[in-house]
Amino acid sequence: MRIARIQTAAGPQYAVENDGGWDHIADPFEEPLRYTSGTTSHSDATFLAPVRPAVVLGIGHNRTMNDHALPIQAWHKSVHTVAPPEAAIVAARDRGTVHAEGELAVVIGRTAVNLTMENALEHVFGYTCVNDVTNVDQNAVDERNFQGKAGVNYTPLGPWIETDLPDPEKVAIDVYVNGTAKASSGTFNLPSTVVDCLVYITAWLTLEPGDVVMTGAPSTAIPIAPGDQVDILVEGIGTLSNRVA
Repeated sequence: MRIARIQTAAGPQYAVENDGGWDHIADPFEEPLRYTSGTTSHSDATFLAPVRPAVVLGIGHNRTMNDHALPIQAWHKSVHTVAPPEAAIVAARDRGTVHAEGELAVVIGRTAVNLTMENALEHVFGYTCVNDVTNVDQNAVDERNFQGKAGVNYTPLGPWIETDLPDPEKVAIDVYVNGTAKASSGTFNLPSTVVDCLVYITAWLTLEPGDVVMTGAPSTAIPIAPGDQVDILVEGIGTLSNRVA
């Protein structure tokens, strides 16, 4: 099932995809879902970030298999950097190279604390595409990942949440810049699994519905510049597209 957050004349609205478009719902985290009378056609849908998280977390030491000896570390990224599909990423000037980082994002579905390898995925609502934009040169002077990741619209998210991803550990991720393939990898190249990450994080921090965990860039970090069009393709979900300003 695909669940999106779309702009309507009445304001932002959650909706579930059907054959003809999007059926509006009251709250995606309710069980069962409560459908309203509203609908939006595919052609009229303007996608917003699919959730408004209270917490966005990134995973450190989860980039290539060569880093397998390093422990998982999580870090906070400001929710004020979350942006919708098609929004302009405002590349910070004079602060070094800017990278797009194509990643799988986990959306939490219910209160998650002290998760285990056995129950972690039971607390996942679904998955979406994320671009963890980074001024990569700042990493050398700011180990907390604040300066390099605090830019305007530095966390594009979307276009929707997929609740039925068969196996989050085997998802292909491709990055295109100006229509040219620049990276082809997937979560199968990450040293720490999605489950590993959720178990680690919730041993320290309680997550709530709508919170987002970015699972790491499996060699999908690509330099970008103003004027570029960036497309993040995540298998089984869709394509997240943004331009760079």
